[in-house]
Amino acid sequence: QVQLVESGGGLVQAGGSLRLSCAASGSIFSINAMGWFRQVPGKQRELVAAITSGGTTDYADSVQGRFTISDAKNTVYLQMNSLKPEDTAVYYCNARARGPYTMYEDYWGQGTQVTVSS
Repeated sequence: QVQLVESGGGLVQAGGSLRLSCAASGSIFSINAMGWFRQVPGKQRELVAAITSGGTTDYADSVQGRFTISDAKNTVYLQMNSLKPEDTAVYYCNARARGPYTMYEDYWGQGTQVTVSS
């Protein structure tokens, strides 16, 4: 099993910054990719940013140029700058990982609330 523990959410004014962290632990043999998704009530969970084990990154159009994803040793970070009220959501960490004897699976963190006030 793989556990993901997130931290760094909170309340910030529009234009401010926050940094989210997500640490993966457990029976990890390999991580193929890690990323951040977000969800607001009544809407589907959407991809915010992702990074592969090779360092390739992908961003939602809405956050391009404002958010930066990075990783280091089974931990993924999301630096969020120039935050807007529409960035308000619960942010979930995701990892596509496998154990020594298992196939790749998607694992999720518990979610962390990000609220941007106008």
